[in-house]
Amino acid sequence: MRPGVVAVLAIGFVAGSTALLAAPLDSQRVARTVSTELSRLQVPSASVAIVLDGRIAYAQAFGKARLDPDRPATPAARYEIGSLSKEFLAVAVLMLQEEHRLSLEDKAGKYLPDLGPAAGVTLRQLLSHTAGIRDYWPQDYVFPRMLSPISHEELLATWARQALDFLPGERWQYSNTGYTLAGVIFEKQAREPLFDFLKRRVFRPLQMSSVVNADEGQSTDAVGYTRAALGPLHPAPHEGKGWLFAAAELAMTAEDLARWDISIIDRSLMRPRSYRELENEVVLANGVGSGYALGFDVRISSERRVLSHSGETSGFMSYNVIYPDQRAAIVALTNSDAADAASDICDKLHDVVFENVSPLDKARREEARRIFVGLTQGQLDRSLLTDNANAYFTPETVQEIAHSIAPLGAVESFKLTSTGTRGGMDERIYDISLVERELELVTRSLPDGKLEQYMIMAK
Repeated sequence: MRPGVVAVLAIGFVAGSTALLAAPLDSQRVARTVSTELSRLQVPSASVAIVLDGRIAYAQAFGKARLDPDRPATPAARYEIGSLSKEFLAVAVLMLQEEHRLSLEDKAGKYLPDLGPAAGVTLRQLLSHTAGIRDYWPQDYVFPRMLSPISHEELLATWARQALDFLPGERWQYSNTGYTLAGVIFEKQAREPLFDFLKRRVFRPLQMSSVVNADEGQSTDAVGYTRAALGPLHPAPHEGKGWLFAAAELAMTAEDLARWDISIIDRSLMRPRSYRELENEVVLANGVGSGYALGFDVRISSERRVLSHSGETSGFMSYNVIYPDQRAAIVALTNSDAADAASDICDKLHDVVFENVSPLDKARREEARRIFVGLTQGQLDRSLLTDNANAYFTPETVQEIAHSIAPLGAVESFKLTSTGTRGGMDERIYDISLVERELELVTRSLPDGKLEQYMIMAK
């Protein structure tokens, strides 16, 4: 796709038994959002892709892939995706499990018996960061040893054979080392390099033609940058060969990563049981959920199931968020490790995406904002309220709201932060930013749309 071309699809979405016709994606709003974040955080560029209704609805790049000499970012540019690579290893392991060549419950010592304390951890614990294995890269910078190549054997000898940080399954602690160990075990059982397996079983079937192996020194089109505090941007140092293997080795376009997200939504590469293994939250020994599955953070947000992960390598940051039940996803890849523009972009594009997926979100937000502005002027359209809500809003209450809020200045932003249900009602929570103060609004409406509650609170 050449610069300046945006792919936008109008979609239909079914929520429950009610069909909603979504408006075309607001590509200008997407562009403004991304450009604003890049400028605010002084990040050179971002490549963004959006999936709606299980299809790529948007793919565009912004800013500069290289600063000196200047080179514009394009949707065809490859960025290192860092730890988003972990999603791919997890799927590769599950594919071998489907072929009965290993099991998630196998202990690492079955394949590498000289691991010491780590011999007793399972593949599931390695892939869910619950093994207790010491992370080799907790720093957010490249330390001197990382500038030179390292073998799998040296990396595992230095970090995996230490005493465990905790008993397997007792805690959650992020560990790149665990993924390196899982990658070594995978290659032993697959009898081929991980990247070759992924090319054959994942990238080619999904037509992900841009993917390269950054750990092998294969070139990315975007240059990664770093900075000290608010100082000037400099080209970031690159990790030596072996440091990114299995944990952070992949580079690709945002559009190809969106193709991967579609495969997760469609469950197109593996059996349903394997996807359940991939996406189910791992529970700790004490019964508390870890918030992590296999290569994915997992959570519920506004009653929506969310699979997500961030990625970072020297000079690059990325974020990938999938809403599988809504068949939507957002990808942001950036070429600076000095500010987390990728996750900020995905967070701010959430509203754009779900106003498309659910036009009701936009309509209810606009109505809630009109009511708020009216209340600051002592006015209220009582036809929008139930009898109970009308009883709550006595004339005195309306005047108290107006007198207390009007001096706080105009509305600067009115953001829907969560949706849900309670007592058979549609619940929506908004953050309201005024010139002088932040407020929270909680609304609950009946199926006919009338408001049973409209409560403004301090925040």
